Order: sequence, then structure tokens, then C-alpha cells
Amino acid sequence: MRAYCTDIARQTILIDGVRYSGWEIRERAGGMPAAAPDFRQELFSFLAGWFDGEDTLLVHTSGSTGTPKEMRVEKGRMMASACLTCSFLGLREGDTALLCMPLKYIAGKMVVVRSLVAGLDLLPVTPSGHPLKDLAEAPVFAAMIPMQVYNSLQVPGEKAVLRQIKSLIIGGGAIDDRLAEELQELPNVVWSTYGMTETLSHIALRRLNGSGASGWYTPFEGVDIRLSEDGTLVIHAPRVCEKELVTNDIVEMNGCGQFRILGRKDNTVNSGGVKIQIEQVEDALKGHIAQPFLVTSVPDEKFGEIIVLLIEGRIPENLDEIYERALPAYWRPKRIVRVSRIPLTGTGKPDRATAKNIAKKNLFL
Repeated sequence: MRAYCTDIARQTILIDGVRYSGWEIRERAGGMPAAAPDFRQELFSFLAGWFDGEDTLLVHTSGSTGTPKEMRVEKGRMMASACLTCSFLGLREGDTALLCMPLKYIAGKMVVVRSLVAGLDLLPVTPSGHPLKDLAEAPVFAAMIPMQVYNSLQVPGEKAVLRQIKSLIIGGGAIDDRLAEELQELPNVVWSTYGMTETLSHIALRRLNGSGASGWYTPFEGVDIRLSEDGTLVIHAPRVCEKELVTNDIVEMNGCGQFRILGRKDNTVNSGGVKIQIEQVEDALKGHIAQPFLVTSVPDEKFGEIIVLLIEGRIPENLDEIYERALPAYWRPKRIVRVSRIPLTGTGKPDRATAKNIAKKNLFL
């Protein structure tokens, strides 16, 4: 592993080519107005917290499957995680790093921490669906969510910038077949990440394009994985997580120590004694339904639980034919709920808890 600076007292940070010391960061943050800050001010506030002399930082989980929660994490472990990523991707001092993720969540925070430990030149851009639209030159490294990548691919100028990013990592949500197919033509290196707030961002990557493209995630060096009795992934990553972490992700492992995700334990529906994985139903329907949709479930007196389809806008007239072509009989949604917009979390993931509440509210009025 390369030598990185993990002594906070000695760290400085480059932002748009300008170097700041910890003292300058604290001075600048202290003089900010109390009004709602812009993104650059949010960045300096986060950095002031980084240089405040405390050993931990407050972070928020995304709330993709439940209520978002706060947790304190060790700065030392955040730096260890950053070193793993920078080493794997070969990032060097002076390389540019795009920050286009909200700083409330671990993904955005870790882009900053990687810049601190590796001496990267941080390029902050207010998070939006089109983070590349005003960039004249591509960064060396960027971390984006699937929606941002998809949107960028639809605009020729943004797509040209995207193609020139040397190392692009995509996280925070599933990468559907259409996006995966579009990524195949990119000449640069694109990775899908696996991780969560508790693991301080990702602990495994899988290549999405080129000759090394794979459906299997490869854990970083020093990360051990196994299956629980329920078939969920168990992570032992002492550099970034103090205790062994039992996840809710149902996975399959191969003989090379890699894994692929089948779904989440809390997204398993038991309908009439048959266990159905929500993500597998959604994957089967992709390519058949044009508008955004989400699969959820509600309690049912007869079956215990039933599958419900939340669909944005107009319901396709041939939905029964779609079910017939794409789904086994026991996977087919028994109810449909129209919504004005599919619920998403702040990081762009499906908001499963809200979706379930919407279904219950509309079906049990």
C-alpha cells in the first residue's frame, strides 16, 4: 500500500487547486453566516469537524430499508477505508477528485477523506442529477450514484467528460441492465461498489466494463467474508469496523472468495408459504415496464403477505401480458398502487419503508 497521510495534525487539503491547512479551515468555517449554507460552505463545515481534535464524527445512515439513524464513527477507521480505496485505484497526490455527493452521508464524506489522506485535489460540485454539466475537464477520480451516471450518458457533452474519468466508482443503488449495457462502451475503468455506513463506504468492488467485467464483488485486502445461517453476508473488516458485521444482504459466494447479491433478507416476502425476493421480481420486470416502479408487500389474511406493485403514472394496459411473459405465477403482484413519484432516499436508493407504508395506506383505507 502507498504511504498516505493519516496524521490529522499534519494534513492539508487541496480544493480547486488551493491548499488549506486545518487552521485555515477552522478560521474560514468560523466566519460563515448562520443562514443555510451552499455546498462549498457545507464542505468547509465538515472539514472544520474533521480538524476539531475529536476522534469521531457524526454520520447518518441513508434509511433505504428503515428509519435513518445517526452514528458516530472513528476518524482513524475512515482514513483506513480511504487508504484501501486509494491504493486499489492507484490514486496519486495531485490527482483530481470530484465531490458531487451529499456530505450528510458517508459516501460524500469519504470522498473528502480520500482527498485528505492521498493529497487529491478536491473539485466540489453541488450535488445534482447532472454533476458534470459545467466541467470543462474530466477529474481523475469520481464517485457517483447510478442516476447521475445515467443522466450524464444522455447528454453528449457530459458523456464526453464521463468517458475521460480515469477511475469511476458507482454506488448507492442498483445498476440496472440498461445502464450496465451503456457502460460497456466506455473506454475508462468503471466499478460498482459494495458497502454501507457501518463499513465506512465500500469494502468490495466489481468491474462493470471491459474485459474484466464481472457480476461478482471482490473484497479488499484484509476483508474476510462468510455466509450466516440465513444465507446473508457476514463481513470481518477490522481496519474499518470494530466488530464482525452481519448484513441483511442475501448473497452467493464462489470459490475465489467473491460474492454476488441476490437481495435483502428484509425484502423477502413469504406469500402463501413461498419465499419471494422483491429485487428478483423487479429485475424480471425491468425492460417490460417503461415508467419507474417499485415492488413491495402488504399483510394479507389469506396468504400472509402479498406482492404489490407501485407504479409511477399510467398503468400499462398490457400489464397482465407482461406478468405472463416475465414472472412465475407466484411472483405476480396481486395489487397495484399508482403514485405520483416512486419514493427514494436522499442517496437515490429505493425507499422501501416508505413504499410499504404507501401500499398499506392505499390498500387498507
